[in-house]
Amino acid sequence: MKKLGFIDLFIDEWHANNYPAWIKTARRGKEFELAYAWEKAPGNGRPLKKWCEDFGVTPVKSLEEIVEKSDALFVLAPSNPEVHRELAEIPLQSGKPVFVDKPFAPSKTDAQAMFEFATGHGTPLMSSSALRFSAELDAWRNKPGTTYVETTGGGSSFWEYSIHQLEMITALLGVGATRIMQCGSAGTEHMLIQYADDRRAALTYTANAPFTTRFVHEGKMIVNPDCSGYFPALLSEILDFFATGHSPVDAAQTIEIAALVEAGIKALDEKNVWHDL
Repeated sequence: MKKLGFIDLFIDEWHANNYPAWIKTARRGKEFELAYAWEKAPGNGRPLKKWCEDFGVTPVKSLEEIVEKSDALFVLAPSNPEVHRELAEIPLQSGKPVFVDKPFAPSKTDAQAMFEFATGHGTPLMSSSALRFSAELDAWRNKPGTTYVETTGGGSSFWEYSIHQLEMITALLGVGATRIMQCGSAGTEHMLIQYADDRRAALTYTANAPFTTRFVHEGKMIVNPDCSGYFPALLSEILDFFATGHSPVDAAQTIEIAALVEAGIKALDEKNVWHDL
């Protein structure tokens, strides 16, 4: 079995605690084994040694060691995209497939730099929010003909959780966004996105909102009041990527999503005006 390594800022967090079970049930779950884990600094939860005991994983002492021993690597830290470029620097020089958790990068500049760095070292690189792979989008993802998308979603903050809605929007509309506007109020953020052609999108964030999509494809409105099955689907896609070296997410989409998140956060301080990307 191929050996997987978890790289994290601090290991006792929701993604690291739940991904192991989905790895085992993924399409290629019998081909891969979560074998190693490393954290940069202890958090407020279980220390690395205890976490590894609980999950049957071997702790390693350095980033260099986990990269050397693993066949493919997860860079987690899902709440701290500002450390992804640092944590991924050594893995991205390895030539081994690397998955970087969402949000991929805090800026378009960082996102571009990471993909350029990976390409220069011949390292396959993938990043995605799990919501891209919700079952309701399977028939529509990356399919030409969608002209308008509306999404809703919640979470602890816009800056951390808007990625999920923007991932779904980009999976349906593709790239080419030119400007955005924030026009929400009273704890509900509403972000508009304009594209170079007739495409448009809107996302609405409020803390307790469910993830939903509604979009127009070839003139017909498709309404999805639910998003389901996305985390198991994500782990299956990641293991396929680890096995083949081919990401199901185009780098241009991941870079544009980073640009949209960056612009959306900045625009919260200056609402009701357009901000060019």
